[in-house]
Amino acid sequence: MLLTFDPKEMVKTPYLFFTGKGGVGKTSTACATAISLAEEGKRVLIVSTDPASNLQDVFEQDLTNEISEVQGVNGLFACNLDPEEAAKDYRESVIGPYKGKLPDSVLATMEEQLSGACTVEIAAFDQFSTLLTKKDITEQFDVIVFDTAPTGHTLRLLSLPSAWNSFLEESTHGASCLGPLSGLDAKKSLYEQTVKALSDPDQTQLFLVTRPDESPIVEAARASAELKDIGLKNQHLIVNGLLGNPVLDDEVSHAFYEKQQKALGMVTDNFKGTDISYLPYVSFSLTGMESLKAWIRGETLKLDEAGAMPPTLLSDLSGFDDVAQDVIQENLRVIFTMGKGGVGKTTLAAELAVKLAEKGVAVHLTTTDPAAHLEQALHSRKVAGNLSLSRVDPKREVELYKKTVLDRAGEGLEGEQLAYLEEDLNSPCTEEIAVFQKFAKIVGQADEEVVIIDTAPTGHTLLLLDAAKSYHKELLRSTGEVSPEVQNLLPRLRNKEETAVLIVTLPEATPVLEAERLHADLERASILPRWWIINQSFALTKTDDKVLGGRGKHEIRWIDRVASKHEKCAIIPWRP
Repeated sequence: MLLTFDPKEMVKTPYLFFTGKGGVGKTSTACATAISLAEEGKRVLIVSTDPASNLQDVFEQDLTNEISEVQGVNGLFACNLDPEEAAKDYRESVIGPYKGKLPDSVLATMEEQLSGACTVEIAAFDQFSTLLTKKDITEQFDVIVFDTAPTGHTLRLLSLPSAWNSFLEESTHGASCLGPLSGLDAKKSLYEQTVKALSDPDQTQLFLVTRPDESPIVEAARASAELKDIGLKNQHLIVNGLLGNPVLDDEVSHAFYEKQQKALGMVTDNFKGTDISYLPYVSFSLTGMESLKAWIRGETLKLDEAGAMPPTLLSDLSGFDDVAQDVIQENLRVIFTMGKGGVGKTTLAAELAVKLAEKGVAVHLTTTDPAAHLEQALHSRKVAGNLSLSRVDPKREVELYKKTVLDRAGEGLEGEQLAYLEEDLNSPCTEEIAVFQKFAKIVGQADEEVVIIDTAPTGHTLLLLDAAKSYHKELLRSTGEVSPEVQNLLPRLRNKEETAVLIVTLPEATPVLEAERLHADLERASILPRWWIINQSFALTKTDDKVLGGRGKHEIRWIDRVASKHEKCAIIPWRP
């Protein structure tokens, strides 16, 4: 039996870092922790470095990068650092001196290399490193809470000792995450001090936040392992959103409960030796002091201002059948389902493939999902022989790509420079580029059948590969040849007459905000998503469970936000 998370009992260090996948409740958990500690009489500072931060929404007051007092709780202070703005300033500082001196194509490549998630994360790390070393600030507070911790990959990059710039000048292996490090050598000592403080169990606790669901648990286990590898061993897992006893004779309530209980088995398997606690699933929105205090006390039901449902909002939205019909009517040939992990894009890719096959369309479904349930689900539908399936193994593709790059670009490198190249190849961008090549071959089949692809490279990775035609150059450098499929892939993705991107989200704050960033990212690459699909909505269910029903009411603002911005918008109920 898991213990309820109690900050007063479980917080044991002055520095607290909260990390986890988008949408698991990091910010809410960090805020509730800060409130609880402040109520105990401590002076607490909470700092958000999350580019999708909703810290001001949770506290219901405007926040800036200046430390200010949080209204309603004595001793609680907050600041909302903006890593996106810091990354923008950093890009300009690196690229500015070269404008007018280097060709536009080179500048475009540099700018895109500095536009990815790694640049934002490094900018965030720079901000809180500076904050941690200001004794006039740290000495004012008993506890400093950081909403969002750096990944193990970023910490390894920043802690590798050597002259980054000299390596970057000589490196020709391809663009990934080392670009953001150019020009940061002057801060090497600062970063080393920060990494040392993070690794000190007497100074820092790392709180991994997850939901009782497969995807975020797998991600939390991966993050836990890689952070332990670099010395951050003082970890505590918080399972957020655990439903209490289900309602009798309520199919939705029982199915939701059983799914969570099954996922808890993964928690005990993956986090042996780690302190684990939980927070309850609640009916109300986790914004405002009273809601956060009620949540941390373990309350799950509360009367609040969820707001009335616009009378025709849900009935006016399309269903998933409309998405399938659109694909058939417009003779679309390449379909991508995109979105953050855990929103259901793999399941929806499979469901779309089944719907098309049942209409007599020849379909090929490919996925990067290693789980076997996909094949089982398709088999159970007894689909005709016009549906074929393949699975891309990201791990295998990455290993092949790494080997190719190290064999070619790594020749002549040794010691620290080779260590840089190897760590650069641990970047998330590497997986996208490696899988991109495999997908390119599969998309080449679209002349013969509709190809549905679960997950695609982000707009940033596509632009990184395309800048100054570098995606041809990088593949030519690493593999010695550029296949026609790879040459044709990006133009094909931009052709809305044959390609459709389906963005999948949940009707919650973080998944919607992250999906909006993904949409903007794709637009930068001249790829306009065709459909937004709001998945797993409790607002459409007939549940009698007051907790789940209450959540449905709070989905309305996010459903309305998506529907008001996107003409093609479909919604799918939470289904057992």
